[in-house]
Amino acid sequence: MRFISETSSDGVREQLFILGEIPGVLWTPEGAVGTRPLVLMGHGGGQHKKAPGILARARRFVTECGFAVVAVDVPAHGDRPKVEEYDRIATENQARVEAGEELAPLMADFQALVARRTVPEWRAVLDVVQQLGHVGGGPVGYWGVSMGCGLGVPFVAAEPRVRAAVLGLGGVLASAEAAARITVPVEFLVQWDDERVPRAQSLALFDALGSAEKTLHANPGKHGEIPVVEWESTLRFFARHLG
Repeated sequence: MRFISETSSDGVREQLFILGEIPGVLWTPEGAVGTRPLVLMGHGGGQHKKAPGILARARRFVTECGFAVVAVDVPAHGDRPKVEEYDRIATENQARVEAGEELAPLMADFQALVARRTVPEWRAVLDVVQQLGHVGGGPVGYWGVSMGCGLGVPFVAAEPRVRAAVLGLGGVLASAEAAARITVPVEFLVQWDDERVPRAQSLALFDALGSAEKTLHANPGKHGEIPVVEWESTLRFFARHLG
């Protein structure tokens, strides 16, 4: 890991880094020493590691819970180069939707493809970040909705260090098998009027989760309209299971 910049503001230390070809960002309490819980955050499609929603939540995890938070750019997003195969698939999918096909199955297939690359990348990031003296080998949580859910379900299923996860705005089509292997507590978000992921598929993904402790949070609104109240719930959820 190579740190390329460091800033601090309002009690939060932000360090940008490169791990191999993976650009990432680590947020920790300013002056932090010793082990603390770590939350890995997965951004949505077309976004990046410092998208406004990621940044706002990360700073709250740091300032209100004392956690460390890490996020990285998914392949072909943020500071990473474009991937010719992904561009080709995106173009083909757009044409198929315009011809009348449903979007959700196409999204699911694409996310399953990307997950085969991101799961080992994210595990490698955890390996290195948890060796840092101001993070350490404490409990790990995962937060990811939309594409962050599609990539997060196989990641959480594969990574035994994850103790709790917030997922949502995703469907069951490409994730049922991995979801059944998840046993950690999960808070799952559904937007009742989601125009991108059919409600039935989101509910089916929740049902497929193998966790003994899982809660469904359903709110009115479209795909990108998660209410602010869910931010507060997420803080309490991770404080309870990681703190």
